Amino acid sequence: MSDVILINITGRDRKGLDAKFTGILAEYGVNILDIGQAVIHDHISFGILAEIPHSKDFSSIFKDMLFEGHNMELKIDIKPVSDDNYEKWVNGQGKERRIITLLGRSITARQISAVASIIAENRLNIDNITRLTGRISLRNPKTNPKASVQLSISGKPLSILDMRRKFMEISQKTGIDISFHVDNIYRKNRKLVVFDMDSTLIQGEVIVELAKLAGAGEKVNKITESAMRGEIDFKESLQKRVALLKGIREEQLANISRSMTLTDGADLVAKTLKGLGYKLGILSGGFTFIGEYLKDKLGFDYMYANELDIENGVLTGKLVGDIVDGEKKAILLRQIAQKENLALEQTIAVGDGANDLPMITIAGLGVAFNAKPVVRQKASNTISSVGLDGLLYLIGIHEREIRHEVRPVAGNSYG
Repeated sequence: MSDVILINITGRDRKGLDAKFTGILAEYGVNILDIGQAVIHDHISFGILAEIPHSKDFSSIFKDMLFEGHNMELKIDIKPVSDDNYEKWVNGQGKERRIITLLGRSITARQISAVASIIAENRLNIDNITRLTGRISLRNPKTNPKASVQLSISGKPLSILDMRRKFMEISQKTGIDISFHVDNIYRKNRKLVVFDMDSTLIQGEVIVELAKLAGAGEKVNKITESAMRGEIDFKESLQKRVALLKGIREEQLANISRSMTLTDGADLVAKTLKGLGYKLGILSGGFTFIGEYLKDKLGFDYMYANELDIENGVLTGKLVGDIVDGEKKAILLRQIAQKENLALEQTIAVGDGANDLPMITIAGLGVAFNAKPVVRQKASNTISSVGLDGLLYLIGIHEREIRHEVRPVAGNSYG
């Protein structure tokens, strides 16, 4: 008759520890049912759920494990697990699983406690916690530090909407971003990321800069802000704003391209994701002259934006072709995914305005970046405490996997 035992080994970590204790179990023909290990600041917590084929061997295993633990100055805790308890554990597999990612400049006990309390209120279990960012030096702190931890939770929430609302409240009160999404096979197989351009990949709105050249800055800015808040139809607002750009010379567009600045972390995101085999796209309500430049500079695969009409080297105040608005962005995301033979669940969409919501909503992972309130309220995942490279942590990429050797960008712009 076999027995099931739970072994917990804690203490100072050292090389060969795992080999030593699994070697003891190997001598008795033990089967490993579950195993897990975590090391924090050279302190190990090593757990093994094991089946002992012969009950008579329990006392010998117990003695050998305690003896070796004493020699290595480790604490050994061995407990028998009843058949009913074990089967209950087995039957618990297959529960709904979700990933919660905390992201900010630093992470405090207050923030984790608040998130953990919401998880407990919804009768969920935290199965694993992983630090995604690198170790932090207190002696030589970074200028713009980042801190991110990922929680894997299991169980069915009592109310997903209530959890999201409370996470948003915690975010607003403590200044940390909280991402909350389903953990499934698609999470590990996402291969397409599309970005809005203005105020997402680049800082500011290009149309506002163009309006300054036309002497219509204040008028265009008011229309732009209203559109981004979802207060006015995007197509109508765009046509009104473009009409105010009439008379700008074509050569002035190149100056705008050189003057715009990349969003913090944009180059790092592009370099890392391209290195990992992702396809990248720009889906923008902005303009193609900037989009094409960005596509080339950052190595993107797709770019869709609005084309300004030019006659005799001067802007006419009109657009060429279909307008790329929120609805069009969602359509384009579907089309690109289909072309790449990907399910929508394998896509990621990032944007800041109301016209980004359609693509954010249908993507497997939708992210509101430095977004307007209306967008933050409707998006499940937000980034506002750090740069665009915070997206890498939401995806689950560890700091050691991020390609920091980004290309130099002269003059803090992408020109």
